[in-house]
Amino acid sequence: MPKTTIKKTISDYLENVSLSRSLNTARTYRNALGSFTATLEAIGIDIENTMASQASEDWIADFSTALKSYAPASERLYLTAVTGWYEFLAAERLADINIPRIRLLIRQRARRPGQRLPQFPREHIESVLQYAINLTNAPTKDGREHLRNLRDRSFLLTLADTGLRVHEACNLRRGDLDWNEGRAQLVGKGNRESLVRFSKRAISAMKQYLTARAKLDGASGRPLSSLPLFARHDRGAGKKVLPISTTTGRAIVHQRTRESLGVECKGVITPHSFRHYFVTTVLRASGGNLKLAQELARHRNIAVTQRYAHLSNDELDRGYYEIFDS
Repeated sequence: MPKTTIKKTISDYLENVSLSRSLNTARTYRNALGSFTATLEAIGIDIENTMASQASEDWIADFSTALKSYAPASERLYLTAVTGWYEFLAAERLADINIPRIRLLIRQRARRPGQRLPQFPREHIESVLQYAINLTNAPTKDGREHLRNLRDRSFLLTLADTGLRVHEACNLRRGDLDWNEGRAQLVGKGNRESLVRFSKRAISAMKQYLTARAKLDGASGRPLSSLPLFARHDRGAGKKVLPISTTTGRAIVHQRTRESLGVECKGVITPHSFRHYFVTTVLRASGGNLKLAQELARHRNIAVTQRYAHLSNDELDRGYYEIFDS
């Protein structure tokens, strides 16, 4: 086996992660391996001089013990990151690692994170959507504000009626949509290609927005299909057709929530609340069809979808109140 130090393998592993995963994931893994390194130093392992071939599976048990002050979900995430390092050692043949034993040690020691049920004020979201729909007729001081109103209306309806994550919606291009079929093919979480369907009201709102934007798009000198679906309409953008950022997407949700519900509701609704709303709407309308909701929401694991089922059970709600409030 090559003579490589523990420190060097950690550095190489994190470099691989940074090339293959998102910035947030790479940052989390870096933090996890930093904590792992601190644990090794605490038990007397000199990572600068200890060879990778001397890596011990028992270190994961020490690390798990050191993580007990963390939240269970963070503990699991950090253990996953360090397991990846052990797998890197095995794949590169830098150490003789028994991966099944690593996983067994984790199962024996790691806490299970509690299942937090997604909570959101459904009636508040519907109030925000109604407010957004009415933006079409809202008085404006200039053309930019009118375009922002039309954009925000179509953006919020898209979030609510497609289940798109905010960054996915912000990254949409005009050419991504099949306007006749009302759907788009996109690359989503985990670089998976998926088909996303759009409601008639979302399509109608987007067409109205793009019609109002036609002069700006036409003067861009670029193919219409390459232009962003949701564009910036601020002084900084000028006459350029620039895509909105994820930060702007969140700002749209926060601004329109504040305008429609008041400042006391600031932070109550986030872009992801609209994804929760989408899943529960599908479950309510389909009589609790979990497989349908899983496919439309693009959940890899149906267990994620099941977390929403309790929120869609109108029959249980009616039965309860008929018994206790009649």
